[in-house]
Amino acid sequence: MPSMKIGIPIYDKVDLLDVAAPREMFFVMKDCVPEVEVHLLSADGCGVVTRDGMTIGAEMAFADAPRLDVLWVPGGDPSALDALMHDPARVYLDFLIDVSKHARYVASVCEGALLLAAAGLLDGYEATTHWAFIPCLKQFPAVRVVQGYPRFVVDRNRVTGGGISSGLDEALKMIELLSSYKAAQHVQQFTQYYPAPPVASVIPPAGACPMGVITRSL
Repeated sequence: MPSMKIGIPIYDKVDLLDVAAPREMFFVMKDCVPEVEVHLLSADGCGVVTRDGMTIGAEMAFADAPRLDVLWVPGGDPSALDALMHDPARVYLDFLIDVSKHARYVASVCEGALLLAAAGLLDGYEATTHWAFIPCLKQFPAVRVVQGYPRFVVDRNRVTGGGISSGLDEALKMIELLSSYKAAQHVQQFTQYYPAPPVASVIPPAGACPMGVITRSL
């Protein structure tokens, strides 16, 4: 049976949980769908340092990446997002565009939606992002930013998630889309993902975009 390839393109100052949480979920998915492959990719194939200072390795460079069935774009520090969006060589954005041409699903979690939007890959789609960065996403007029703060949004083959921990819910939904509800249940059970946080709070209204005015790289 042909393999099912999921790629997560990482970069310096990426959010650790945006990468580690879905990767864990997708790895457990292999119990039900053995042909699944999960790859961490970077521009040069080298490891990166996450926003919280942890070094994580990449398995291959963008240029060596196989044809991906799922592109999963993580969020990161605003300075990192700005650098990727305005890189004159467009290494990251062009990689997203190239992969999306053949991917079954194009997904993001947290501020990763801004990278998809900068690449033009959310034009005409409903989408969400981390609550504090919704004003940033609204700067892309062709993106239909949904109301409220959903954990994830599915619009055809685009799947976007809210802030950081939303990637857990979103990954379960992706597993259901790729395989079955039963497979998603298995992953939920194995990871004991039955959240019951010991604190309660509400999401405050978002202020101005933490990144200021965003201009799309051409």
